[in-house]
Amino acid sequence: MKFVSEKAYWQSVMGGLAKPRIPITPYIPRRREAPLRRLEVVSAWEGIQNILSDLIERFHVNTDACLEFGVEFGFSAVALSSYFDSVVGVDIFCGDIHTINKENIYEETVSRLSPYPNIELVRSDYRDFIQKEHRTFGLIHVDIVHTFADTFACGLWSAKHSQCTIFHDTESFPEVKQAVVEIARATGKKFLNFEESFGLGILV
Repeated sequence: MKFVSEKAYWQSVMGGLAKPRIPITPYIPRRREAPLRRLEVVSAWEGIQNILSDLIERFHVNTDACLEFGVEFGFSAVALSSYFDSVVGVDIFCGDIHTINKENIYEETVSRLSPYPNIELVRSDYRDFIQKEHRTFGLIHVDIVHTFADTFACGLWSAKHSQCTIFHDTESFPEVKQAVVEIARATGKKFLNFEESFGLGILV
């Protein structure tokens, strides 16, 4: 079991003991289907791309526009671009405390994703981006630094600006799962969890 030292995480856990429990429903795909587009890079997201069509269909997600916080090498952005008319990917492109890569990969990622005209990359911290962005999206994917505080801040905004919000690493980072619990509590949305591929939290 991973030890979490983040104070905000423990404040949430302890505070939640006095509040109604938020149920977490297992997400069991009815079908799996590989997207038309696939980027050949190693990714912890491997496997999730095959449930996107099921997820979009099940929750009647509008496919006009998708927003992604945390692009890194672009695996998930390319998968999402198979289903959405427009994908906006927001990232600082220099890694964080939880990524192996710490180098500037912006130009490399722009070049790698250049064959996909419906993907727009924005080099920005999520905090700066959400101050200026007011659109709503069919789906928002959150896969940023895996702290409780950052996932909650980015995720709460995302849940208020999308039909469906997905969060990677709910099974590998307790901080992420707890943040999704609190966002579900704050918004009244339902929390489903896909346990494979390090976990994918789904708020609808």
